[in-house]
Amino acid sequence: MAPDVNGSTEDDNTAGVSHKSRGIHSDMAARSDESGEEEEDDEDEEDEEPRLKYASLTKSQGSVYRNGDATSAFLVAGDKMIIGTHNGNIHVFSLPSFQSLRVYHAHSASITGVSISPFPPPLPGTKSEAVNRFSAEQRSSPVRPSPSQNAASPSDKSSRQGPVPATPSNAIYIATSSIDGNVCVSSLVDSKDVILRNFGRPVQTVALSPEYKSDRSYLSGGLAGNLVLTVGGRAGTSSTSNTTGGAAATASGWLGTIGLGTNNGNDTVLHSGEGSISAIKWSLSGKYVAWVNEKGIKIMRSHLYLESAETEYAWKRIGHADRPPLPGWEEMAGLWKARLEWVDEDGLESDDDDESTASFRPEKNGTTPSIASVNAQSVRLGSRAKRVEKLIIGWGGSIWIIDVYSGDVSTGKDVIERKVGRAEVVTNLRTDCIISGVSLYTPKLLIVLAYDIPEENQNEKDSNNQQSTPRRGLHRRQNALQPEMRIIDIATKEEICVADTLTVSRFESLSATDYHLGVLPLVRTTSKVVAQRGALEVIGGIGGTIWDATLNPTRLFSSAASVRSNGSNSDVQNSRAASEITVDVNATPSKGQTPHSTIMTRGMKIFIQSPYDCILATKPTISDHLAWLDNHEKYEEAWQLLDLHPEASNVLPDRTTDSPPGTPTRAPGSVANTQDQGSLVEFFADDGSQTTTSQSRNFNSQAEKEKRRIGEKWVQQLVKNREWSKAGRVAGQVLGTSSSWDHWVWVFAEADKHEEIAPYIPTTPLQPPLHSLVYEVILGHYISRNRPRLKEFIQRWPPELFDVNSIITAIEGKLKIGDVREDTVEDGVVGRDWRILMDCLAKLYVADGRAKDALRCYIKLKDADAAMSLIKDYSLVEAISDDIPGLILLRISKEQQKSAPLSELEEASIEPIRLLVDEAHRGTVRPETVIYQLDKRAGMLPYLFFYLRALWNGDTFATPTSPSPQHPSPKSINLAAAEGKSLVNDHADRAVAIFAEYDRPLFFSFLKSSQSYTLEAASAICERRQYIPELVYLLAKEGRTKQALTIIIEKLSDVSQAIAFAKEQDDPDLWDDLLNYSMNKPSFIRGLLEEVGTAINPITLVRRIPEGLEIEGLREGLSRMIREYELQDSISEGVARVLRGEVAMGMNTLRTGQKKGVRFEVVHQARPTSRHGDKGQLKAKERPKDVKPGHCSGCGDAFYEDDKQTLLGFACGHIFHLPCLLIYDRENDETIDDEEPSPSNQDGGIGPKIRHAIRLKRKIRFSGCPVYVHKDKA
Repeated sequence: MAPDVNGSTEDDNTAGVSHKSRGIHSDMAARSDESGEEEEDDEDEEDEEPRLKYASLTKSQGSVYRNGDATSAFLVAGDKMIIGTHNGNIHVFSLPSFQSLRVYHAHSASITGVSISPFPPPLPGTKSEAVNRFSAEQRSSPVRPSPSQNAASPSDKSSRQGPVPATPSNAIYIATSSIDGNVCVSSLVDSKDVILRNFGRPVQTVALSPEYKSDRSYLSGGLAGNLVLTVGGRAGTSSTSNTTGGAAATASGWLGTIGLGTNNGNDTVLHSGEGSISAIKWSLSGKYVAWVNEKGIKIMRSHLYLESAETEYAWKRIGHADRPPLPGWEEMAGLWKARLEWVDEDGLESDDDDESTASFRPEKNGTTPSIASVNAQSVRLGSRAKRVEKLIIGWGGSIWIIDVYSGDVSTGKDVIERKVGRAEVVTNLRTDCIISGVSLYTPKLLIVLAYDIPEENQNEKDSNNQQSTPRRGLHRRQNALQPEMRIIDIATKEEICVADTLTVSRFESLSATDYHLGVLPLVRTTSKVVAQRGALEVIGGIGGTIWDATLNPTRLFSSAASVRSNGSNSDVQNSRAASEITVDVNATPSKGQTPHSTIMTRGMKIFIQSPYDCILATKPTISDHLAWLDNHEKYEEAWQLLDLHPEASNVLPDRTTDSPPGTPTRAPGSVANTQDQGSLVEFFADDGSQTTTSQSRNFNSQAEKEKRRIGEKWVQQLVKNREWSKAGRVAGQVLGTSSSWDHWVWVFAEADKHEEIAPYIPTTPLQPPLHSLVYEVILGHYISRNRPRLKEFIQRWPPELFDVNSIITAIEGKLKIGDVREDTVEDGVVGRDWRILMDCLAKLYVADGRAKDALRCYIKLKDADAAMSLIKDYSLVEAISDDIPGLILLRISKEQQKSAPLSELEEASIEPIRLLVDEAHRGTVRPETVIYQLDKRAGMLPYLFFYLRALWNGDTFATPTSPSPQHPSPKSINLAAAEGKSLVNDHADRAVAIFAEYDRPLFFSFLKSSQSYTLEAASAICERRQYIPELVYLLAKEGRTKQALTIIIEKLSDVSQAIAFAKEQDDPDLWDDLLNYSMNKPSFIRGLLEEVGTAINPITLVRRIPEGLEIEGLREGLSRMIREYELQDSISEGVARVLRGEVAMGMNTLRTGQKKGVRFEVVHQARPTSRHGDKGQLKAKERPKDVKPGHCSGCGDAFYEDDKQTLLGFACGHIFHLPCLLIYDRENDETIDDEEPSPSNQDGGIGPKIRHAIRLKRKIRFSGCPVYVHKDKA
């Protein structure tokens, strides 16, 4: 095994305080005499938050202490707590109700050890499994009569008690050892199943086999120094061990081995000769046994779970660790009681939650650390659980951590190690105390129940102080110290926090062996907690003691689901699965079995037992952390905790005072007194947020109320410390009511700390609203002292928060005083404060509905943006319509007017121009007003051009170029443009002159689009400016085409344009003029040949070419003209052929249709009276929607064989009565005379037939079937 690990020691004693900071490796050095100075230093240190919280369970064990009895042995496992007393009594309690299941008298002297079998089973994976399992137990438990008095029973108390339900959870055996030399093994449910065995010497410890129910074996040891394996024994008997050396015991053992004696069991000494044995314990898997004698620690392979070929390795020792070779161990090794603990690493708290607040802070991925780390830790531990078991030993002042590796091919150096396994010391620690209990808290932390040696006894080895317990009549020294709970980091071998000193009754007379430590491991589960506590209360009533399996394991630890199968050879524990039974929520709880009123918290449970007290320690909840922060005035951390976890306030007690909470605190000069810390119900109350529906509805308001309370304390603390800046920032974060804001704003204002609080005053209305005076005080302060900040807050705060008129009056008063003027200088800027006050005044005017006053302020400030925005928003153009140039020049300086290019002027004036165009469309400011004012003022012609162009193009703020997010439809844009053109046409001559000056393309476009200008004036402008294309257009518009053509030929010399102009006019005389002019110009002749096309007869053109005239490119021109004519001729012929073909097809279709008959059905029965047979007037009927075959498409009536009316059918298949066809297009209420008889009713004569045919022809000649005519119209 690995050697011991040694180190140094630090010892810092804080007298009378519940926390002591010290090192772990102690050389037991004397404490410093300067205790007074140390106390002063420790008082200055900040209190450390407790890592554990404590609750007293002493009252729940009231029956234990009757008749002056006291506890001497203790065990907690599963849902059972077993206590042995000095009077020899055994008390069995059910958890969490702490109901006494059974009390019996087993020994005549103090009990020294307790063991149970079977071991706690694996925890169920889900809550439903736990509930179903417990329900099955309750339903299957028979009601037994009380057992009769048994002669071999240690006591007759059991006969007076009610029967213990025979559930799988209660199907356990309890073994106890005593200094009277006896070992008693008794069944919990059957008082007859009890064995009492005497070993002749005081027995210090006993350990039942995990498979005791099948193999009836257990180990024991004591002052005799023998490790004894006892197998067998008849229930209901008392026997003597064959290791005592007596003749009767030897004979009984010999006869029993050959089958001639009674079966009183057989004892085998597995080890002896190394002094008294103080502790024995089976491993969690049952494969290994560890025990401690005066020489050291021993570990052996047990007889369980061995293959048939491996039985020789049973009880084979696999390792040992010698006791430390230190002074005092030789004398004290037999007196110090060793504490053994096989640790379930899956049941430990997570190392990620080492810091007391770590589990309350979210990780980066958003998950809660306690959950994420639990999952990761489970994965890490699960990989090692199959082959490594961890053993913790506390003995004297030393602690060993040993890993035991199970046997496999990869384990060990030789065959034996590979078969039975090996042990390795991982860590060895030395402390400055006596270990009264030890276990793992997390994979990296140890919890130690420490017994401090009194200072005056440091160098004395007083054996009387190390006895198991005080005896009656024995006068012991009353100088023992209180026990401590320490948490030690295994890696650094240092305590991670100050130790918790536990106050227990009569601690002055107790020794290290009088204290016991028991641990219930953490349950890890992925099942979701039930949403309402009411449902759990109903489920809890099914069997009386049901426990939420997702929150605490103890109800299920003793379930029969994990009882090992008989004869199993598997290396892994086997278990019987509990049957799935539906929970009956209407089941009635068993009488006398009332579950605990609240559900236990999730996490590891640490029990500390003294002769007169029982204390439970658990990890503090988030609410405990909040209460500690509150009590220690750490309001910042408390508020942040509540902000992240509002549920922390849901379980806090009502706070009527500032008194500290019920959880233990460790203020200087106090101890963690667990006897006065609230009821057990409060301690076990679940912090897992199981609440009723009504509580859920009030949850948020409760959390917010608590946040506000702590937030105000935080602000108060900062103000007290004169941290005004942080206090203001925090106030904006934590204050939430108008009353609190009103109070704190005045506090800051009275201290002249306006700047520190002003930025954080809420800008959204509160309920009830914050008084406007709060805002007015801040603004009044800035009006007098800090105008830039005034501007900032006027912009930030909505005007609804304060009285606008009050602030306007204050600013106007400040301006009237005269100390703030346009020429005053502030921070090197002329007129800075005056401009700020004017700007704020304008904004307040707007808020007060005085837009015109605000506009005057902006005009004084020459703030074009604000003024334009105000004009647009409040339609104030009419108010300044007498100064249109001033509006346009709002953004243009005098220097720009003189030298800026047109594009710059356009950009600077686009906003007022568009505004004026908008007003022109509305009729507010007419175009003639704008034109008149701009013409009147010098230098405004460019802006008149911008205005007329925008008006003509419909360029307003409503166009898509506008910054408005809601663009109008194209239809509305076109409508605006059309309206703008109409407005410009009213001033067409002025527009012609302006457009000709600044935009020639727009000028030409205007000439083509408008008909309102004067042609003579426009022509004069074009002649003056030499705008030839525009002049040609105007001359052609006047009808002076020859003059226009002459201008094109003479001034432009552009044959293409001349040809195009001639084609456009399509005037033969104009073509003659063009040909006459071109005959002496070869270039024109060639152009005519190439471009004239078919506009004129090419023969005429060729004949008019003078003979002998040399024309460059004549051949190419003629060739192009001929090809063009050929192409035109080919196209014409093709079109003619297509047309002839289509005509032929149409005629064929017509003839075919005329030859076809129209088929229709008739009804073969007598025709009823019809309106068609009556003389007089016929009235139009409503047209039928769906016409059936054999029915009239006009009236919908059927055709009959004897129908007298003429029927008219169309090729499409629609058939009409003749009268129906004639009135088909008439309205429903119109009538038609039917005076003209049908030609079929007349006797001879061609005249009526002709008139009848003409009438029909007029009806259907051009329209055809009226049904299809109406469909096409629709």
